[in-house]
Amino acid sequence: MNFEEWEPLYKEILQYFGFDRSEDEKAAIVLSGLAGRDDIGLLRDLCRGRHVTVCGNAPCLSSELDRIHGVVFAADAASEVLLDRGIRPGAVFTDLDGATDRYLAMNNEGTVMVVHAHGDNIPLLNYWVPRFAGPLVATTQAGPFDRVYNFGGFTDGDRAVFAADSLGAAGITIIGFDLDSRDVDPMKRGKLAWARRLLAGIGYEC
Repeated sequence: MNFEEWEPLYKEILQYFGFDRSEDEKAAIVLSGLAGRDDIGLLRDLCRGRHVTVCGNAPCLSSELDRIHGVVFAADAASEVLLDRGIRPGAVFTDLDGATDRYLAMNNEGTVMVVHAHGDNIPLLNYWVPRFAGPLVATTQAGPFDRVYNFGGFTDGDRAVFAADSLGAAGITIIGFDLDSRDVDPMKRGKLAWARRLLAGIGYEC
């Protein structure tokens, strides 16, 4: 999805949640300065012509691991569920709110950290990004620029699906998503509703 297609949806999201676009843009600039590199080629190689399984962090993930096929992408803390079962993801999509030192170890071993900037995670960006020594790709939900990308998507999980789709995956399997969960706060419930809508817009039903 190009930004011209994404921007109308992004404007709706901003209005729905009351987010400030200028803060998203500020965070993206901070991330760009901290990243200092662009490993989009590695992420593209993981996707192009290959099957990708995107793992969300819903409780059902553990019972769905037998559906994994091909390259594994993890949404944030889903990566630790996978690690506990001996699976190191090819890429982790994260806004860093679930980051631990295990992310650093994964990254050192070659996992691509796809780090997302948004209006309220600048302190996390400042803390974690300089510590990543391995491959890294920077993303934003606002306008892309320089070495900061926007593949579409809003939450860590649906951004991973959008990225795999945009970068040429031959097929995508989605596991560990529970978009009907009621055991979440209203903000999270809204994000899950948006994830469903966004994914449906590119042909994926969860």
